[in-house]
Amino acid sequence: MTMNIRVAHLYGDLMNTYGDIGNILTLRFYAKQIGVEVTDTIVSLEDDFKADDFDFAVFGGGQDFEQMVVAKDLPNKKDEIIKFIEQNKPLIAVCGGYQMLGKYYVDASGRKLPGISAMNHYTEQQHEHRFIGNIEIQNEATGQKYHGFENHQGITFLGDDEHALGKVLKGYGNNGEDHTEGAVHKNTIGTYFHGPIMARNGNFSKQMMFEALENKYPDYDFTDLKAKVKPESY
Repeated sequence: MTMNIRVAHLYGDLMNTYGDIGNILTLRFYAKQIGVEVTDTIVSLEDDFKADDFDFAVFGGGQDFEQMVVAKDLPNKKDEIIKFIEQNKPLIAVCGGYQMLGKYYVDASGRKLPGISAMNHYTEQQHEHRFIGNIEIQNEATGQKYHGFENHQGITFLGDDEHALGKVLKGYGNNGEDHTEGAVHKNTIGTYFHGPIMARNGNFSKQMMFEALENKYPDYDFTDLKAKVKPESY
């Protein structure tokens, strides 16, 4: 049986400022080790997004102008994105994508823009300051450490049904106050990690790939395939 992972690159033509497509390229790299095919489709402005058509999704970051344009179109995809999340399919949302999945975000000019409330965090603004630099966090459930680069003006606070991707060891994270970075709800990960996160953190990439496969092929035993994947980190 040839297995495949169908990836939706949400607004990949607009929200890819920091090379977030690297998450998809990394998924291809690890999938190739075990003979799994990966296909990706950009789902952009005025395109239909159907949860049942995809197994994995990436929603990257962008500049304020592109983010404002996307914010006007995103409500058209709200119901299907929420359906995708509730089906436990993996979704990685980076920076702007992370912010727009929440309740609202305030941009650098002070405009309060609605998110789609697919997750329950919200994002306020910093005044004349950004969080920029290398960041390291530790996943408190697994003990694994993740490395990346952050560059964001927004400060994000988690909702009651979310937990952090990790505890900040170096850098700022969500808000520079509570030592959290990222948000996890089901198999959806929101994060400020550029780099991209999957390219720099092999164990994280392996985990996300098998989340997609196990969700799609629930009767298949992936034990042997997991042993074949050699995660690399940089």
